[in-house]
Amino acid sequence: MPGVAHRGRGRRAVNEINMVPFIDVMLVLLIIFMVTAPMISPSVIDLPSVGKANKQPDKVLQVVIQKDESLEVVADGQTRKLMLGGVAEAVKNAQGNEGNTAVVISADRNVKYEHVVKVMDTLQRAGIQRVGLSVQLAP
Repeated sequence: MPGVAHRGRGRRAVNEINMVPFIDVMLVLLIIFMVTAPMISPSVIDLPSVGKANKQPDKVLQVVIQKDESLEVVADGQTRKLMLGGVAEAVKNAQGNEGNTAVVISADRNVKYEHVVKVMDTLQRAGIQRVGLSVQLAP
């Protein structure tokens, strides 16, 4: 094959990237987002609110969980030490015939959360509807 002589005007490698198509695509995307953004409505999350109950409880019983995970039921100024299995029965006995009784669980800061949940579960399985947690507000 004979060699082809190239004078000074042959094909050269292009050292630059053509940015015009890239800019065109980006402007089209920008226009699409600017047109569609006002049409998108933000999602609404229905969060629970904390407020006053419709009816205040007739009686409030307190279940206290000590540091050593022992339980006490405080009703009418009397304190009784109990085991986990007897808490539901003691609360039902203390409620008597009053249906609007609230139970408040007060636990020491160092008690495992698992133990608090067990007490709540025991009370709710026994059919006690109003169970709450006592907290201390930070200063």
